[in-house]
Order: sequence, then C-alpha cells, then structure tokens
Amino acid sequence: MKIKKVLTPKYWWIPVISMFLINIAAYSGSKLLTDSGHHFDISLPIDFAIPFIPAFIIIYILSYLQWVGGYGLVALESKEVCYRVISSEIIAKLICFVIFMLLPTTLERPSTEGYGIFGAITNLIYSMDTPTTLFPSVHCLESWILFRTAHKITRYKRWLVPLYFVFALLVFASVLFVKQHLIVDIPAAILVGEIGLFLGKKLKAERIFIKINKKFLRVSS
Repeated sequence: MKIKKVLTPKYWWIPVISMFLINIAAYSGSKLLTDSGHHFDISLPIDFAIPFIPAFIIIYILSYLQWVGGYGLVALESKEVCYRVISSEIIAKLICFVIFMLLPTTLERPSTEGYGIFGAITNLIYSMDTPTTLFPSVHCLESWILFRTAHKITRYKRWLVPLYFVFALLVFASVLFVKQHLIVDIPAAILVGEIGLFLGKKLKAERIFIKINKKFLRVSS
C-alpha cells in the first residue's frame, strides 16, 4: 500500500490521534495517580500454579505490532468502520481508567535470572512497566477488540478473523506466562471490551467523530 494512499483519507487522523491520547491518559495517567498508593493483590491459587515461561515475551511484544497493524486496517477500511470501532475502543479504555482508579491492583513478579535471552528481554519489560494497572488487562482488551471487529475488514476478513482469534488466545497465554497479569484480568478485559463495543453501537458514539471531522476537516459524513 503506497504511503500517499495511506495518508490521503483525512477522516482517520482525529479518531486515531484521539485513541492514542486517551490510551496514554487511561494507562499512564492512572499509573501516575495510583502507583504511590495501596494496591490490591487479587491472585488466585491457580495463578501460583502457572509456570513462568519467558519465551512468551515475544508474543507479548508482538501484540504491539498487531495493534498498530490492526487499528491501521480499521482506520483505512472506511469512515464508518473507523469511527465505530475506534469510538468503541475509546469507551472501553475510559472504563479501564475508572477501574484502574477504583481498584488498583498488583502482583508479585518472579526473578528473571537464569532464563537467558528471553529472561533478559522480560526483565527489560519489567523495568519499563510497573506491575500495576493490571485489572483488566489492556493487552488482552486490545487483541480481543481487534478479533471481534476483524470481520469489518472486508478485504481480509476470511483469514483475518481466525488469525486474530488465535493471536488473541496467544496473547492471553503470554500475559500469564510472563507474569504480567493474573487470571481474572483476562475475563475482565473481554467483558470491558464487549461493553465498549455494545455502548459504542447503542450510543452511536461514532457521531462525535462525524461532527468533529465535518467541522474541522470538512469531511462529509
């Protein structure tokens, strides 16, 4: 896909930038506001039985590329798909922010020594990200929303839907095996994602981007 063709549709700039800024505010902002306070450990017995497998850090990191590529496809599919999916994602992320503030959680991470290159990479991720803002899992939330909306990417939906489903499962496994999340963080992420998608459709949240783009960029609805 040529760069000019990607950059030409003006309609996706404001939704994508808005999503990016709200993601930073919801995740990093809540960390700044809660990291110095008390956090709850909501570990279950099964969490202690799950082994530490640092090789899964590769899946954990690759999920960032999935988000960029996935939401890029969403943004370029059409105005309708772009506005609907991104507005729903923003709603889900705002719900996450509220939960992060009301129920700040944490977990105990294992030592990464003796696990070679994968242990070193995992330790690097640990050093860049405090074990907070865990419930629900943002990693799982993003991969789930992309799976649930993959059918809207009409050009690639035949292979994109099963691919994103398998990758979502791998992401679920990765956050557990690299000890970045707890079991309960995963169903919470799915639930919040589904609520975001439901409210986005019910409230017709895409209308906000229709109005903003029409006013500032003169993009027709």
